[in-house]
Amino acid sequence: MRATPSQVWRWGAQAISLAACVLVWHVLSTQQAHLGLVTFANVPPPAEVWDAAWELVGSPKLSQHLSSSLLRVASGFVSASVLGVGLGLLIGRSRWARLALLAPLEVVRPIPAVAWIPLAILMIPSSEGSMVFITFVGALFPILLNTIHGVNGVDPRLVASARSLGTSPWRLFGQVILPSAAPSIVTGLSIGMGTCWFCLVTAEMISGQYGIGYYTWESYTVQAYANIIVGMLVIGLLGMGSSALIHWGGQRLMPWHRTQGGQA
Repeated sequence: MRATPSQVWRWGAQAISLAACVLVWHVLSTQQAHLGLVTFANVPPPAEVWDAAWELVGSPKLSQHLSSSLLRVASGFVSASVLGVGLGLLIGRSRWARLALLAPLEVVRPIPAVAWIPLAILMIPSSEGSMVFITFVGALFPILLNTIHGVNGVDPRLVASARSLGTSPWRLFGQVILPSAAPSIVTGLSIGMGTCWFCLVTAEMISGQYGIGYYTWESYTVQAYANIIVGMLVIGLLGMGSSALIHWGGQRLMPWHRTQGGQA
């Protein structure tokens, strides 16, 4: 499909924005600038990071790093999606579930992923399982809260109309509640996927020999500064791409929402 002029303009603007960021990074790092409390004296310039990236691409460990991280993120995300959406639908529709579950979940929600590391090691003997658990915790609450928000945001007039027409509870859920809450659920899934990658470095600090987060942390310990930025950029690109894929799939599964939003 041919790109429209507005899409070309948008892509061009984004490319210019990225180029400007790289240019600023180059100037600050090569000049070893000091901006108040922030110094760029030890920040490698883009050219050095580019060389480190090419070195990683040519390394046989790249596939092992990527496959390990992708498996951990996928396992944590799928588990969080099943539990988060299920609990969110239950809490959103059931007053008793809300009273019983929401308060404990709200207490646990602000705890950062790094604080779960000691407990994850104690609860889960497998280091691989512990790493998956950290990514699971990171993704769970964005998915859960967005699902609850989506269910609570269903127009009560739609529910009342469906009930007045004799719609059964299961059909009411499948034909009114779930489609109305779906856009918010997809948003939660997209945010949750991004949070999974955000927690990856924390998760792979536990143990392991492979993974993009482990590669980033190991680069810091050996003071390979360019490799740190390479790892950060890889995590950022993978997180952005996977979140965009979820958003794209959600739009294709929700033609009613896409039409209302005016986007294809």
